[in-house]
Amino acid sequence: MEVVIENTAEDLGERAAERIAQLVAGRPRPVLGVATGSSPLSTYAALARRVDAGLDLGGASVFALDEYLGLPADDPNSYRATIQRTVTGPLHLDPERVQVLDGSAADPQEACRRFEDAIRAAGGVDVQLLGIGGNGHIGFNEPGSPLDSRTRVQPLSEATRQANARFFDDPAQVPTHCLTQGLGTIMESRHVVLVAQGEQKAAAVAAALTGPVGPDCPASVLQRHPSVLVVLDPAAAGGLRQSAAMQ
Repeated sequence: MEVVIENTAEDLGERAAERIAQLVAGRPRPVLGVATGSSPLSTYAALARRVDAGLDLGGASVFALDEYLGLPADDPNSYRATIQRTVTGPLHLDPERVQVLDGSAADPQEACRRFEDAIRAAGGVDVQLLGIGGNGHIGFNEPGSPLDSRTRVQPLSEATRQANARFFDDPAQVPTHCLTQGLGTIMESRHVVLVAQGEQKAAAVAAALTGPVGPDCPASVLQRHPSVLVVLDPAAAGGLRQSAAMQ
């Protein structure tokens, strides 16, 4: 695992985008895994600049990590709509090749199975971009998630719902359940790039990178992945420095 600290959000995004571009350059049909949230936004902006400068992602297939259960696709808070605004449009991707879990499916479990099948049919994810929740979740794999879990329906913790309430007009509107790729699904990606910003992520980052591997901190499973780049700002890295000082 490689850990890099960048001083600004723009520098963080540039470093993450540089690695992603290196891994997909020259591949006619790369497969990207994308995340929502605030931390990846500077990475998407940096990738968009590279696309405008000649990086060709027109043949890329894209799979989103998760989606709220019960929100229609055209709801502005749905992750389908978020991915369209922040990823599909800016990176000039083919919308037909961008797949997001169907949060309004009549049979959500079947939607999860189809999503797993689609990832396999695409040849697996080449590069998965991740953020991390304040409780250590990646995707919507909350603490307690099995390390070998697959794409499934999950309840959202109250902490996650509170953290996401800022995107909704009323905290009561935040869905209680989601569809998410599992930790086992994420671990099958060939490469992982995780980005995190802010003091509120410091404890989770420290637990994920230096604590024991286990379901109490779902992101800790990345310690077992063979190719992970972690890009942090100084605030998100604060827990790492404290851990080192205590050793």
